[in-house]
Amino acid sequence: MNVITNLKERQREKQIKYERKVLREMSPKHLKERVQTYLFSNHRLGVTYSEIVEEGCFDVAIEAFLLGANFSKFGYYGETAEEAKKRCEKEEKHLIDTLFNFILYWGKVGDYDLFNESLYYQCEQYVNSWWIDGFEKGKRRYKLRLH
Repeated sequence: MNVITNLKERQREKQIKYERKVLREMSPKHLKERVQTYLFSNHRLGVTYSEIVEEGCFDVAIEAFLLGANFSKFGYYGETAEEAKKRCEKEEKHLIDTLFNFILYWGKVGDYDLFNESLYYQCEQYVNSWWIDGFEKGKRRYKLRLH
């Protein structure tokens, strides 16, 4: 006798399986390096570096990477990264805002508007770099038929 599953469960299982495969291409060392490069290299911001802030940055990086990987199928079918990025503009904006607010809350950043604006742009670059990385790796997986 066969087990009956609905379409949403099957789609979710496939998505989780794909995400696990794609996440194998991320290394913890690369995560730490990029956090240092994009967010904590500029000490003028006054962000207090802690493990809590670092873990929050890791979470957002993983989400941005998976978002880029999920939209890489459009790149495989001929869209540029910019065109594919427009499709997930709202999700990417949410990730940027989440990271920015997380760092403001847990990083003990001062109330200087100039610093906050600079921090926001750094968060935007950080999320963008992970999105592009996920997009390229996902596109490569599609080309090699590893999806």
